[in-house]
Amino acid sequence: MRDPWSQFRFLFAAAVVLLGSASLVGAGAAAGEGEPAPPAVVHLRLQSILHPVAKQFLTEALADADRAGAALMVVELDTPGGLLSSTREISTAMLGAATPVAVYVAPSGAQAASAGFFLLMAADFAAMAPGTNTGAAHPVGGQGETIEGVMGEKVEQDAAATIRALAGRHGRNVALAEEAVVKSRSFTDQEALALGLADVVAPDLAQLLVALDGRGWEKAGRKGTLALGGARISEVRMDRFQRLLAALVHPNIAYLLMSIGFLGIYFELAHPGAVLPGVVGAIALVLGLYALSVLPVNLAGVGLILLALVFFIAEIKVTSYGLLAVGGIIALVLGSLLLFRDLDPALRLSWGLIAATAITAALVVGFLAVLAARAQRAPVFAGKAGLVGELGRAIEDVDPVGRVFVHGEIWNADAEVPVRAEQSVRVVGVDGLRLKVRPEERSS
Repeated sequence: MRDPWSQFRFLFAAAVVLLGSASLVGAGAAAGEGEPAPPAVVHLRLQSILHPVAKQFLTEALADADRAGAALMVVELDTPGGLLSSTREISTAMLGAATPVAVYVAPSGAQAASAGFFLLMAADFAAMAPGTNTGAAHPVGGQGETIEGVMGEKVEQDAAATIRALAGRHGRNVALAEEAVVKSRSFTDQEALALGLADVVAPDLAQLLVALDGRGWEKAGRKGTLALGGARISEVRMDRFQRLLAALVHPNIAYLLMSIGFLGIYFELAHPGAVLPGVVGAIALVLGLYALSVLPVNLAGVGLILLALVFFIAEIKVTSYGLLAVGGIIALVLGSLLLFRDLDPALRLSWGLIAATAITAALVVGFLAVLAARAQRAPVFAGKAGLVGELGRAIEDVDPVGRVFVHGEIWNADAEVPVRAEQSVRVVGVDGLRLKVRPEERSS
């Protein structure tokens, strides 16, 4: 049996061990709480023309990155160009954001052409993947033509001043950036890197972050250094509704929807009661109008297309021997060519689509016009005029009056030549509620 002193020493040692363990656990927890969180990198893909839907998607992602205190936003870009207004708004949002922005032209084979070159120059870090290209930012007309005269010079000088400001802000080659606008120069990834237009060439996102780690940045009077070791990448994607709107907001899609809408409504007006063409046309027209609401539309083009629809409807109602239909086709083609007034070739309307729409409209209008002409020339089968020429039989002798059975009904009849009962008769006239008949050689 242990003495009291031994028991006391045992309890004291156990207490010391427990207190030491608790201290170690607390120190470990405190050390865990003091560890800094890994840096957050926001990554989004923009693979479309630059339009209001893309602008909304990118600016909202930038705002979320600022609120979350992200270390970097990487915009993976692949675009042939877009709306100048949307490009300016995106550039302004990138320059004003608290989060540093890297525009990364990727994957291999991608491009940042035309308006996309402006975004690359507006980024804090310009990066490209091997096998990509950028540049060719000279402003052109809506159908890809050169803008002549004073207006062309104004547009060119405005674009050149904008690109000089963006390139100079980030210490890039201002002269070559201006040549991309003035002379439509394009650059491969290696050329852009060697000539001071790109900061990094990296084959994928992971190596891009490694290349950017430790680089300094300065925005709105604030300076910092990227610390991207062990970064946590957060992917941002368009939701389904945004993807649908992004698909709609393209001149070719908008034009196709408007064409389907007009043709469907025209078919419904020409043949009331068909229902399906009217329903499909109304839905397509509403979607097309949404697309036109965010695209730079020329009202003269819209007016000519509406005039074409009026001519097509009039062709059904008026005997013009095809002149109204021809006028409608001409108005449709001219309106299509004038419909969009953007200054980027990425938004020009396809000539093939215009030709296909005009041919389809001509076939539909011609088909309905033929049907209408046949209906006008067809004999009348209702009313008094519909009875003349009908064949019937005499119920009794008609000499000179009597009753006959014609068109499923019994009529009082007059006959200039006597008709025997059950003999076939032909209606030659209608006088009020009496028929004028003559006998047929063949008896019933």
